[in-house]
This record gives sequence, structure tokens and C-alpha cells, in this order.
Amino acid sequence: MQDICSDGMEVQHLFGGALSAVIPHSAKDISEVREIPDNQEVFAHKLTDQSLMVDLLEYQSHVEDGEAARYHFEDLAGSNEASSPGSSKVIHVQPLPKSQLSLQECSSAFLLTGTQCISKFNEEAKNVVNIHLGLFRLPQFSTDILVTFNDPVSISPLSSSAAGDSTVITAPWTAQDFLQVLQSLRLLDPGVFG
Repeated sequence: MQDICSDGMEVQHLFGGALSAVIPHSAKDISEVREIPDNQEVFAHKLTDQSLMVDLLEYQSHVEDGEAARYHFEDLAGSNEASSPGSSKVIHVQPLPKSQLSLQECSSAFLLTGTQCISKFNEEAKNVVNIHLGLFRLPQFSTDILVTFNDPVSISPLSSSAAGDSTVITAPWTAQDFLQVLQSLRLLDPGVFG
């Protein structure tokens, strides 16, 4: 379900309406195409290889707030088989000021930017992907909310992604679009955390 904001952007209801966020233009809800885990929402740009994910994860109490974004980035690198030396790199981590966030229930929030070399569908060819990761820490709900923007910057000619249409008419998503997702994320029903 989605609503239209005054600026024409779409507010997407997530997790059955428990959360909402402004999702960028040209987004396709991947749950309409394939099964997605209950703790995850996935959107893909209709014409580029970009994707956006929202994950409800267990709160990592053993990790200090300042290191939590790196912890989740490294966990993601393991899932992407990008944990070998030189396959992933954190460029910077910065706190997100609560005054700029709609999700006031978080104790802290961080934005991480990094890169990972990822193969798609277990292919041998690897693509260089900029990873923009937003982390919202909600210890009172034993939850870390992870919002990830995958932005491919170099596609291997041997990757299945290289077969796409090279005449993209629709603009790709930007880091500013992702920041708007992070700033607009709202909690509507705390019952989603169990």
C-alpha cells in the first residue's frame, strides 16, 4: 500500500503497515515477483540494477553503537561472499542526527558508505557495488533496523546484469534519494517487533 506525498514521492507502507518510508521513483516491490522473508522488504529499480532493502534484525547488544554499522556491513559482506581481502571496504561511517529523522524511537542511527565486490546469482563474474547502509538502533524493541541501498558502479561484462538495456531513460536512484528514505522512515505499529 502506498500514499502520494505533496512532492509526488510515494510513501510506502512496510511490514503490513507497521512502518512507512518514502521510496524512490521507479521502485518495484520484489515481493510481487518472489518470496521475501517476513523480516525484510525489498525494492528494485525498474530499469537499473539498484536495490533497496529494509531488514528487521536482532539487536546486537554486544556491539557498541559506533561499531554497529560496521558489524552489519561485515555481516552483509559475508552473505554477499565479499569477505575475502580486498572484496569489501568501509569508506566512512557517520551518525545521523535524530533531529533529521522521523523515526524518533531509535536510540541512535548511523549512515555507512562502502563498497563490495559481489557476484549475482552465484556467478563467477563480480560487480563493484557501492553499499549505502542506514542503521537504526532500537534496544527497547531488541531490534536493529537496517536499510541498505545497493548501487552497482561497475558491472562485469560476464555478469547477467550486463545483459540489461544500456539506454536507461529513467534516472537511477541517488544517495540523496536514499537519505530521504532514511529520514522518512516511521514506526506506525510497535507490535511488528513481537
